[in-house]
Parts: sequence; C-alpha cells; structure tokens
Amino acid sequence: MEQKTYTNGEITVVWKPNVCIHSAICFKGLAPVFDPRRKPWIDMSAADTDKIIEQVQKCPSGAISFYKNDQQ
Repeated sequence: MEQKTYTNGEITVVWKPNVCIHSAICFKGLAPVFDPRRKPWIDMSAADTDKIIEQVQKCPSGAISFYKNDQQ
C-alpha cells in the first residue's frame, strides 16, 4: 500500500501504512483527528495544526509524519 497524504492547508500529514505498527498512540492521543474506524481515518479539520503536529511527533514507528506546506 502506498503512502497517503492529508492536509489542512497549513501542514500535510503523510501516512505510510507499511511502516505502521498499530500502536494506537495517534488514536489514543487525538481521536477526533486519528480514528481508524472512519474513512478516511485522518480528519485534518478536527484539531488545530499545533495539536496535530504534537501528536504526529509521538508516533513511535514514524508511519505518520508531517511537513509545513509553505516549506515545500
């Protein structure tokens, strides 16, 4: 499965499903954004950018990462 991207205009979150170890840290920490029961499972409108960045940085496998759109 190839990587998927999700954006809110300010940042883009990149998800690499083949790297994901399903620790659920993203879901447990910020369920409104990261909800695997939903399609698509990442809703970038459900929290502000800083909270999303903070949660993405806790991913133990690096399966989710982000970049700032103005730095691309």
